[in-house]
Amino acid sequence: MSRVFWARVVLGWLCASTALAVEVHDVRLWRAPDHTRIVFDLTGPADHRLLTLSNPDRIVLDVSGATLKASLSGLELASTPISLVRSAVREGDDLRVVFDVRSVVEPRSFALKANAQAGDRLVLDLYDRSPSKPVAAEPVKTSAATERGRRDIVVAIDAGHGGEDPGAIGPNRQREKDIVLAISRELQALLERDEGFRPTMVRTGDYYISLKGRRDLARQRQADLFVSIHADAFTRREANGASVYALSTRGATSTAASYLAQRENAADLIGGVRLGDKDDVLASVLTDLSMTSTLDHSLKVGGKVLSRMDTVARLHKRNVEQAGFAVLKSPDIPSILVETGFISNPGEAQKLSTRAYQQKMAQAIHAGIRDWFLAQPPPGTLIAARKQQGGQEYTIARGDTLSGIAQRFNVPVRRLREHNGLRDTSHILVGQTLKIPAT
Repeated sequence: MSRVFWARVVLGWLCASTALAVEVHDVRLWRAPDHTRIVFDLTGPADHRLLTLSNPDRIVLDVSGATLKASLSGLELASTPISLVRSAVREGDDLRVVFDVRSVVEPRSFALKANAQAGDRLVLDLYDRSPSKPVAAEPVKTSAATERGRRDIVVAIDAGHGGEDPGAIGPNRQREKDIVLAISRELQALLERDEGFRPTMVRTGDYYISLKGRRDLARQRQADLFVSIHADAFTRREANGASVYALSTRGATSTAASYLAQRENAADLIGGVRLGDKDDVLASVLTDLSMTSTLDHSLKVGGKVLSRMDTVARLHKRNVEQAGFAVLKSPDIPSILVETGFISNPGEAQKLSTRAYQQKMAQAIHAGIRDWFLAQPPPGTLIAARKQQGGQEYTIARGDTLSGIAQRFNVPVRRLREHNGLRDTSHILVGQTLKIPAT
């Protein structure tokens, strides 16, 4: 064969190799309470190797056949154990990224294949070795009641999505993860003012937690209720309204509920969870749910929240819907998922982006939670003790009626009226405090 032929073969091989080279087109970083996550967005799959070196301490990530097209200078390192990030070319066509660290960390890395929600990614997690020095310690509310052995009711507030998973995106680039975190913080503030209640935030900042990890955190904190806050989205911009969902062990109650569950359950694929991280106890969880009152309580507290949301927003569904939401699969904690509106709807997206509406939505969710627990407090809590002793109080909200309040606390209207010195059922005012007689 001629030299020209072989020259063309070699040139074609070189061009093909260049075309197949993987590019790192973006690098993103998030700080969580116990680890730092760095995500490399790739144009295709690539092999990698992770090394830990000392003197000085550094983490080395080698990516085969990759070139760096993104900048590393914009990464926010201030609150992380990383002091410096640098890159170099290794052995001609490999990428080496070096992380200088100021404290000892435990590195873990894994690749995520491209899916319908995101492209190929390489994830590096740097776990802290010093749990005694958390990045963001959550304040714990104590009261005289808990000191006397009467515990608070613990409400786990889960702001959906986070970190590299923005959730749904609104018409003006509003991000679901930002809106639901804002509403969750408003709900936290409201519950912190209530004696006998203690809120705990599952996600305190902009980072991702797996769906199973969210359930596990709620269980570790011995939550009496798990509330996951979201903003809905659909292909049709006209879709609108708020909804409340509970788990279903027998299929979805509607096509919309099934569609939403599939979308929310796909969050782990976007948020960077290894596909091998399966919930091995799923079958037993579903069995336990069918044998206990957890699911029944979820539906009932969901109904209370839904009725309160009806006063501030149009409801997409007038009943609590059910589907197989992975984040709700706790066998021992009543759990609900609240869709605060459609971020894909221009009008609702605009409202959800304002603090005034976020506060109204949080107030509605808060009122529904209080409605349930004031009527059905867990044994051993301050609220249960006050109910037994007749020491409960209730502040009238917009839309309340005396008959509705009496039904909520399972007391006769006449007795409630007499207990508060009311002449008739019509003379109650928003903001007025009623004393609830013992049942």
